[in-house]
Amino acid sequence: MAESETRPPLPPFDRESAILKVRLAEDGWNTRDAQKVSLAYTPDTKWRNRVDFAVNRAEATAFLTRKWNKELDYRLIKELWAFTDNRIAVRYAYEWHDDSGNWYRSYGNENWEFAENGLMAHRFACINDMPIKESERKFRWPIGRRPDDHPGLSELGL
Repeated sequence: MAESETRPPLPPFDRESAILKVRLAEDGWNTRDAQKVSLAYTPDTKWRNRVDFAVNRAEATAFLTRKWNKELDYRLIKELWAFTDNRIAVRYAYEWHDDSGNWYRSYGNENWEFAENGLMAHRFACINDMPIKESERKFRWPIGRRPDDHPGLSELGL
């Protein structure tokens, strides 16, 4: 296995490594760089995201590109829900606006399964969008990585 195809922490996960894996995924998605994010997934990754399905890394990249072209000023917070040897469940919320300036907070749950090299092989996501006013936003850090001192979902009451 090539070093470039290894993504620590590797399974089996303990609580600390699962929390780190979730934060690294959050950090990656907050870059909104579809090509970079796709490298965290196996070449034959399988996704279900709402009603979209991807069956390889190229389709996942195309999905992410479409997503971030629609979901503008995207900011995401993920939180560990549960884990086992090579699986992690997360809950998350993200805020974004459309090209008409309408703001949303999207709430979701994901189930992840990892290959031995730490790349995500399966990703199953369920998401609901809630319209919000711009004044109701809670995720106001500069675009990019959520600052370490910014509250997480539980601290925000989400």
